[in-house]
Amino acid sequence: MSLIHRYQSNGYNIVLDINSGSVHLVDEVTYEVLPYMEEELPVEEIISKLGDRYPEKDIRTSYEECTQLIQEKMLFTKDLYEEVIDQFTENRQTVVKAMCLHIAHDCNLACKYCFAEEGEYHGRRALMSFEVGKKALDFLIANSGSRKNLEVDFFGGEPLMNWQVVKDLVAYGREQEKLHNKQFRFTLTTNGVLLNDEIMEFCNKEMGNVVLSVDGRKEIHDLMRPFRRGDGSYDLIMPKFWKFAESRNQDKYYVRGTFTHNNLDFSNDVLHLADLGYKQISVEPVVAADTEDYAIREEDIPQILEQYDILAKEMIKREKEGRGFNFFHFMIDLTGGPCVYKRLSGCGSGTEYLAVTPWGDLYPCHQFVGEEEYLMGNVDEGIVRPEIRKAFSKCNVYTKPGCKDCFARFYCSGGCAANAYHFQNDICGTYEIGCKLQRKRVECAIMIKAALAE
Repeated sequence: MSLIHRYQSNGYNIVLDINSGSVHLVDEVTYEVLPYMEEELPVEEIISKLGDRYPEKDIRTSYEECTQLIQEKMLFTKDLYEEVIDQFTENRQTVVKAMCLHIAHDCNLACKYCFAEEGEYHGRRALMSFEVGKKALDFLIANSGSRKNLEVDFFGGEPLMNWQVVKDLVAYGREQEKLHNKQFRFTLTTNGVLLNDEIMEFCNKEMGNVVLSVDGRKEIHDLMRPFRRGDGSYDLIMPKFWKFAESRNQDKYYVRGTFTHNNLDFSNDVLHLADLGYKQISVEPVVAADTEDYAIREEDIPQILEQYDILAKEMIKREKEGRGFNFFHFMIDLTGGPCVYKRLSGCGSGTEYLAVTPWGDLYPCHQFVGEEEYLMGNVDEGIVRPEIRKAFSKCNVYTKPGCKDCFARFYCSGGCAANAYHFQNDICGTYEIGCKLQRKRVECAIMIKAALAE
């Protein structure tokens, strides 16, 4: 298993020290010397292998500089976590710190790729009552231990179809903050159909983040996100989304889209949103069975990887021109990064994060809702199947065979358990198409950081 990842991007020779996270921009000689150093070959042998291409002096200089980085634990760093991960997992007290409230299992759009089946999630249409939502917040408070900051995501279907309950639950949460020394961060995901000035004003006061669903160009959006009668929704929602983004000072929101086999040139959708003036953008690959005509296929991957390169180069150009924007999948922290547990175990689904259905059932996350084998309990009785939580607590980059040799494992933290389950019937499996795209996104993100640091 290699301890470094070397790649070339946009004219840069980039070396990532996988376990420390150190990133090095190197010259061509050093780029070629490093694989031999990882094999622990002496400098004389490396000279014999590369001497016909590079001057001996340059090879020795590269060798000495890399040796110094090794001594400073910035190169060929050993993995510090693998030997202690089991003990760490066993001893770590699990508290719930976030919940996804399915405030509405109903929707006013008929998006073709919706994993929620137009809001129904393999079940019946329903709206969450205030009483169920109240019990969910009570459960979160009771199971959050000493943690002060808690997050509640209002999700659907379409949450605005149950807006009064959203407002009532926020008010209830604010009351409970004072009583229990907690601080709620509320978020909302909406398709925008019912968005109005009153809702925007409320969200600007109470919502820490708002996700606005739009796929990009009008023809792409309307193809995949129509009303049930077939009409497109782009013209209705976009003026509202722009007003909302501006009212939030182009911060604490995302316009979030999904690209499919129908728009493999998705960089154009990202740039369409950027050209409209949006500063916080996320356009993500659809996850769908290969029987769907819009699903991403293995043969699509080269074009998608090229699109990420195109997007990364354009983002550098715009940033230097003062027209920059954030693209969610290129946002990584090379200085501190997430805590150790998050690096190893990811989003916390099934342990720190739970989803609640309109009738109060508890699932590991919104993408498991309706999968009866992952029904963990309910807001009245709590978690009645702790074995599910235990299974998720053991789900990390060391228990996933596909992650052990992957250079990006500490950035994606093992990927999405729901995707692994749906494609390999194993939460400790991997979704290979997603993995390939994730590795490219990490490479692009690091390259962008390098280019902007010059």
